[in-house]
Amino acid sequence: MNLILTNNGSYPRIGETPELQVLRRTIAQWERKEKADEDLREAERVMVRAAIREQVEAGLDVVTDGQIGWYDPVSHLAGRLEGVKINGLLRFFDTNFYFRQPVVKGTIRWRSPQLAEAFRFASTVSSKPVKAVMTGPYTMARFSIVEEEKYRSLPALVEAMSEALAEEVGALAAGGAEFIQIDEPAIVKYPNDLPILKTALDRLVSRKGKARLGLMTYFGDATPLWEPLQALPVDLLGVDFTYSPKLVDRIEGGGASKPLTLGLVDGRNTRLEGEAELIRPLERMLPKLPADGNQLGPSCGLEYLPRDRAFQKLQNMARLSAGLRGQKRGGAK
Repeated sequence: MNLILTNNGSYPRIGETPELQVLRRTIAQWERKEKADEDLREAERVMVRAAIREQVEAGLDVVTDGQIGWYDPVSHLAGRLEGVKINGLLRFFDTNFYFRQPVVKGTIRWRSPQLAEAFRFASTVSSKPVKAVMTGPYTMARFSIVEEEKYRSLPALVEAMSEALAEEVGALAAGGAEFIQIDEPAIVKYPNDLPILKTALDRLVSRKGKARLGLMTYFGDATPLWEPLQALPVDLLGVDFTYSPKLVDRIEGGGASKPLTLGLVDGRNTRLEGEAELIRPLERMLPKLPADGNQLGPSCGLEYLPRDRAFQKLQNMARLSAGLRGQKRGGAK
């Protein structure tokens, strides 16, 4: 079985060396109006190149642009929709990171592509395939303040946001994205909203063209939702196993109906995983998964870790995975 090694979203924007702090310095200068917008874009491009280079050096098969230009997972897209303004800071789940909360003040409309240009640039500087990642309409809606009367109900708000983000999916697909990951961490907190999420995903799927569409969940236990999650209209389903340890037993016993993104590497803990935490669950689950298309990666984005440790985490994942492949080849002789 071919197990694809991937990053599942963000990558730390700064490091210990002066070269890896260029974006922090440039942002400070830009805020003081000492640097222009293009200076900020160039600093972002420098760090995108560095993030991709490190992911490739670590041994990944599929990389991301590290979401280097994102202020946070929610406002980056929500704040660029017509009818939406950005308010104060709110904690992102149980992390030590914060996002700027969207406020829906009028009719939600998509203005123009926001991710396609970044995806194209990342693709030109990467020797490996690049995965496009975007926060989904359900999670975006869950974290929004609603002042516009017609969006007072959650289904109406998710519908409007999914129509707008479907345009973003279409732009990525037209720009050559072969795989698009939709992050919907909020759904594991509100399992009764699965029908709302399904309707939203139907709209995104309608615009994906030939691209494969994946759903990534994290920061919550997906085990109670396992069967309905598999029924969602996506090509790949991602799970944070640091919150869903019992799901290994569930998959070993009943398998999965579609390929999985196995978030077995803890994206929030600096401790490196050992064989018992990574190889043994894989040995139990892989025989019960579809033969092709399964991915192994972090449980979430890596921006919660120091940069050097994020790199070591990916290296360790690749090393352990290579050991697993070696064991299987040896056993086949």
